[in-house]
Amino acid sequence: MQRLGKVLSVAPSQNIVVKTDKNPKLGSVVVDENLKVVGKVFDLIGPVSSPYAIVKPTLKEPKNLIGKQLYLLLSNKGRSKN
Repeated sequence: MQRLGKVLSVAPSQNIVVKTDKNPKLGSVVVDENLKVVGKVFDLIGPVSSPYAIVKPTLKEPKNLIGKQLYLLLSNKGRSKN
């Protein structure tokens, strides 16, 4: 699990806007602190030095996430199981 950033707002399209420190990969799975899937990274906007991630939500009420920290669920590809 890797920190994505804090939810700033929810757009009229219901997409979640997250202020992030790094550029996550498009399609990355986004979860909350309880490892509940929130959605997937849909787009990146803003300057490279200070990007915003747009998350396409899988939740019915994404506005409940405003101000909360979200995380990236990292895949197990390439990791050893030792």
